[in-house]
This record gives sequence, C-alpha cells and structure tokens, in this order.
Amino acid sequence: MKKILLILVLFCTTIAFSQEKNFEDEVLKISKRIELITKTEKASLKEKIEKINRQLEVKEITSEEAQKLKKEAAEFHAKIIADKVAVEEGKLQLLVQDKANGKIKSKKLTDDEFSDEGTFSIGRKTFRVRVRDNKNHYVNWKNREARWKRRGKRNRNTTTQFVFAMGVNNVLVDNQSSSLENSNYKFWKSHFYEVGWTWKTRMDKEASKLYFKYGVSFLWNNLRPENNMYHVVNGDNTDLVVHSEKLDENRLRHVQMNFPVHFEWDFSRNGEYSDGTKRDRTNQSVRLGIGAFAGFKLGTRQYIEYSDINGVKVEELQKDNFNMNVFNYGLSAYVAYQNTGFYVKYDMNSLFKNTEVKNISLGVRFDFN
Repeated sequence: MKKILLILVLFCTTIAFSQEKNFEDEVLKISKRIELITKTEKASLKEKIEKINRQLEVKEITSEEAQKLKKEAAEFHAKIIADKVAVEEGKLQLLVQDKANGKIKSKKLTDDEFSDEGTFSIGRKTFRVRVRDNKNHYVNWKNREARWKRRGKRNRNTTTQFVFAMGVNNVLVDNQSSSLENSNYKFWKSHFYEVGWTWKTRMDKEASKLYFKYGVSFLWNNLRPENNMYHVVNGDNTDLVVHSEKLDENRLRHVQMNFPVHFEWDFSRNGEYSDGTKRDRTNQSVRLGIGAFAGFKLGTRQYIEYSDINGVKVEELQKDNFNMNVFNYGLSAYVAYQNTGFYVKYDMNSLFKNTEVKNISLGVRFDFN
C-alpha cells in the first residue's frame, strides 16, 4: 500500500511540475495563436480572391459581381479574425490579472535564451539544442528558416508528378494511317496502361510558362488480333495465323520501360507572394506537351484461351520474344487541362523484326502534382 501511495505522490508531483506555467511563455503562446489566426484567414481570403479573379477572366461573372464577392469575402474573414482574436485577448487579460495577483510567475531570460528556436522543455527545465555548421559556427535557426523560404520554396524550379495513362493500341503499316481501316487488330480491345514518375523543371530562372519534363515509366501494351488469329514464330518472322479452335482470348502483351522527355507549355496563371514576388502555379490551366521517348522491352507473352472438343477450357501462356525489337523509341504529345489530358504516342521503330509494322497509342493521361 505504501509503495502505491509513493508512486501516486511521485506521479502527481511530476504532473504539477510539468504543468507549471510562467507569464512570458503564456504571452508568447497567445501571440503566436493570434498570428496563426491572422495568417490562416488571410490565406483563405487570398484563395477566394484568386478564384473570383479566375471567374472574372472567363467571364462567368461581371466586374460588379466580382467586386461585391470580394467585399463580402473580406468582411467575412475580417469578422472571423476579430471574433477569434477577441477570445485570445480575453485570455491575455486574465493572464495579466493572474500576474498582478501573484498567481503566475515570471522568468528572467537573456535575449538569446528567450528565443524558442531550437529549444524544448521537460517539466520546469528548458533545454537548448545548438548545432554547428561545417565552418564550426553555431546555426541560427531563424535565419536558416528564412534562407530556406527565400532560396528553397520560393525559388524551387522543379516539381514532381505521378503519371497514369490508359487507352487503346493499334499498328500502322508502312506509316500509312489508312492501314488502320484494315488492321488485323481490334482497335477498342487492344489496351495499354502506363504508370510513371516525372520531374518538371522550369526553363527560366523566374516563374514562366515553358518547362522541361522528363522521367521514367512502365507500359503494358496489349494487341488483340481479329478473325480468330494469333501470333506464330516462323524463323526470323512472326506471322498471324488462324487458330484451329474458336478462341475466347487471344492477346499479345509486351511490357516496356521508357524514358520520356517533353517540352511542356503550362498556361496556368502564376501566383504572387505578399511581397510581389512571382511564384509558379502549375497544372491549373491548359497544358501542351511535345516530346519523345526511348526505352526497351522487359518481356513479351501471348495469352490464348479456348474450349476443346470435350468442352474443357484450355489456357495457354506462351513466353517468347516473338521477334520483337528489344529497343524502342518514338514521339509523343499531349494536350491537357489541369491534371487530365489527351495523349498520343507513336513508335518510330518496327514492332516486329523484318516488318514495317509500328505501334500507335491513343488515350487519356493524368499528371498528379
């Protein structure tokens, strides 16, 4: 029983020490909350103003309506700031009263110690972390944060995107678009899927419209032959031959790893910091990309399914390169609005050796910042 009482006393003492407050720290907390309230509401107001300006640009609203909406938004957020700050001011008045009545203590700190940058507290003890740089000088945390904002976030000229695309495949023979009309492959059932990662680098030092986009992607290309045909390797050639059974599935799939590069014109309206500095706002409007790609095949397989004369379902998986060219290269382009666009890709190399059959892909593309 005594041990339990001792533990409870120690526990309560620890809580009491950890909860002890001082006047300066509480004032600092209140001032930070007021600053956060003001910043948050101003940021929300700025977003609404930008949205109203975009509506005005596309003529969804008139100039008079825009001014009215801006005024209403400003009054709304001003009231929120006033209400929330009033609550914090009430807390400050109580704090001052407690200080006058001796209910809360003060602490005496030098200017260097009063900074809360790089410090943490346990109970009544305050610990300060000091880090030396490569020149054996102590790091100034506030200046370091300011430098990061100035050199890093504001001047960041490269962003990253996750890319997903899907659509249909077919082939051109002898580079003739008319060959699509008599293609040996099903147009709407020959699908492709692409997953990748890209980096988008601004071409100018300051915020602009032109970017260089590059990355890596993986493609799953499927070709489904018409008229119950399938692919048969015949020496150095690959032929399309009619199967003796009625096929339920006949699909040739080849997987590629590509390295695409594009010049992209992003017509998104650039933003602006409070000090007038321009900043990039990407994937917010119309985008146009023109470029090329190069890569290699990771593998090729043919899937065949049918039912034999006894009604038994037969599934075949054939692994071979089917005389396909290992390396591939070509041209690609897209036109998009925000994250979604129309995508076309054309292989300049022949799909199969000893042929002039080239793969073409059409589909939709999603670039997520």
